[in-house]
Amino acid sequence: MRHIRHIKTFISGIASGVMVGIGGAVYMSCESRYVGAVLFSVALLSICCLGLYLYTGKIGFFAKDFTVENALSLVVGILGNFVGATATGLLCSYSLPGLVERAVSVCTAKLALGAGRAIALGAFCGVLMFVAVKIYRENKTLLGVLFCIPVFILCGFEHSIADMYYFALAGMISLEYLGFILCVILGNTVGSIAICLLTEPFAGPSEKDKKENSAK
Repeated sequence: MRHIRHIKTFISGIASGVMVGIGGAVYMSCESRYVGAVLFSVALLSICCLGLYLYTGKIGFFAKDFTVENALSLVVGILGNFVGATATGLLCSYSLPGLVERAVSVCTAKLALGAGRAIALGAFCGVLMFVAVKIYRENKTLLGVLFCIPVFILCGFEHSIADMYYFALAGMISLEYLGFILCVILGNTVGSIAICLLTEPFAGPSEKDKKENSAK
């Protein structure tokens, strides 16, 4: 059963990577960065509504539910995200060649950030991703997604899965790219977990707690 669960997580992760890639494609296609930032929200909107597995939407909650099984799921999930986002980027570079030049410019600028800035920008993105997903989970509303996603894009924060798509689109997959992505993943992880731990003392009762209290 464990293997079946991980296979499902991997497949779900691929689907999430594809949706993030589509979000990246529409962002790259828009003349207005503001319009593109809003339309990029289609990625997380779809992922939340379809219940897909996105590493940056899951990692923050790991702080409250730390188990070996969940850790394995995170690894399997992000591998699926990588496959989906990278495959989408490669397909877009073939079918939408007009986007490649812009992607090269964007990715060149990203590589110039350096490790420290990449981690910091990834951390800020991690904060917003956690907030967006938490609002959806607890309030059953997509308002968090519609605000948090454009904010992280317009601020220039770094999202590891989106970056996987951009670099594949640009054809710039290399060891330098790998180092950059690992820094952004670290930033996304630290930011998400940090905001989860900082806000937990002020959080209301979870759905599990509500059910247990109502049963008493």
